[in-house]
Amino acid sequence: MNLLGYDLGSSSVKASIMDVETGECIASAFHPKEEMKIDAPEKEWAEQHPETWWQSIVAATRELMQNPAVKKETISAVGISYQMHGLVVLGKDHEVLRPSIIWCDSRAVKIGDKAFDQIGGEKCLASLLNSPGNFTASKLRWVKENEPAVYDQIDKIMLPGDYIAFRMTGDIQTTPSGLSEGIFWDFKEHDVSSLIMDHFGFDKSFVPTIVSNIGVQSHIHAQAAKELGIPAGIPVAYRAGDQPNNALSLNVLNPGEIAATAGTSGVVFGVSDQIKYDPLSRVNTFAHVNHTRENSRLGVLLCVNGTGSTNAWLKRNVAGENMSYDDMNKLAGQIPVGADGLKILPFGNGAERIMRNKDTGCVVEGLNFNRHTKSHFMRAAHEGIVFAFQYGMSIMHETGIDPAVIRAGHANMFLSPVFRESLAAITQTGIELYNTDGSQGAARAAGVGAGIYKSFGEAFSGLKVIKTIQPDPSIQKPLLDAYNDWKSLLEEKIKE
Repeated sequence: MNLLGYDLGSSSVKASIMDVETGECIASAFHPKEEMKIDAPEKEWAEQHPETWWQSIVAATRELMQNPAVKKETISAVGISYQMHGLVVLGKDHEVLRPSIIWCDSRAVKIGDKAFDQIGGEKCLASLLNSPGNFTASKLRWVKENEPAVYDQIDKIMLPGDYIAFRMTGDIQTTPSGLSEGIFWDFKEHDVSSLIMDHFGFDKSFVPTIVSNIGVQSHIHAQAAKELGIPAGIPVAYRAGDQPNNALSLNVLNPGEIAATAGTSGVVFGVSDQIKYDPLSRVNTFAHVNHTRENSRLGVLLCVNGTGSTNAWLKRNVAGENMSYDDMNKLAGQIPVGADGLKILPFGNGAERIMRNKDTGCVVEGLNFNRHTKSHFMRAAHEGIVFAFQYGMSIMHETGIDPAVIRAGHANMFLSPVFRESLAAITQTGIELYNTDGSQGAARAAGVGAGIYKSFGEAFSGLKVIKTIQPDPSIQKPLLDAYNDWKSLLEEKIKE
């Protein structure tokens, strides 16, 4: 018996097959082989067409089914992880009315800020745990104000994962966790937020049927089965945004536990059972995948948009054609802590929440043509990302998140010794790296949702620590000195 999991990112779609008995990944595939394009027709915009996602889902699945180790008739459940905060709008014939406004799009910042002021900060935070900010509800309001002909045709609104599930099953559904990440969920009422819907003038009929994140939601229909090359009737038993799902993938489900990821964006996700929030919404509180009215499980999320995207830009434009990420990591390791005074604010991928939704772009300061080399750039970038994590985690501490250990997948920026050793040292927290990723976590969760696993403990029996990083006290002081200089630069930019 096997499980199929998907992870829809903004760069690619990954699909994995997990063996139920061993808890091991049998096979994986991803598409496209180059990074998925993000369209920016205007400054601060970021869009992708949902059809592009679906075609990548199809391509990755078909590649997976060609693997001789995979027996499609043994697939017993499907789980879906997806890029958070995106907006998909469907018309009455279930057609996509416009490209999706995705997570790193900044066009709705002013709309969210205005709503926060008009509704009242305390009222917003008490019910929504967040400012409407630059999230999905504010993006929908932007459509209403700027594309009325599109808005008038809307029948249903969706998050990206809801759209993928719709294409697989034909059923239009969403989840409490998904609605909370879009700032459509009222934590006092445990329902769709009348506060937001009434303020923005949205019809509640826009919201799809609400189903549990974990549990049988629907089944693969015949047309999708034909396109994907898998049997019809398989239950779709899980969906969640990529960051709650990353936490689940690392078995981070209970208060006090914390997960991190450092892909295109960088995220630290801590679990709490207390309703706390940052008054400035620099870190955000959403419903975790196992949150219920009776058993509160809230995810406090720190997001740094320009994490792996900073590294990818350096690879394309600074490193050179033949240099791999591993080569870049080695270059960074040749330079001492502090990068000889070179500082990089890794914020070139839209408005940043920890900067109160300001978009300063990436900032390079202290560059000296006579001293600094390509290696200094690599070191300064990796340290800059670490410093952004530290800055955000200090805010998370104010909401009661104080981790004993950071769990992460052995992937992306965590493959960089400079990044992971600097993060452990500056936070004085050990890091555990695991043999998992988002698609594998989605598959395991689908096993729980379909009743194949009796518990999360059983589902994660195959999860293994493959590397542990302990804080190195010898680099803590120079790192803190470099961080304080970096932090002063950041705060200057926030004030501008």
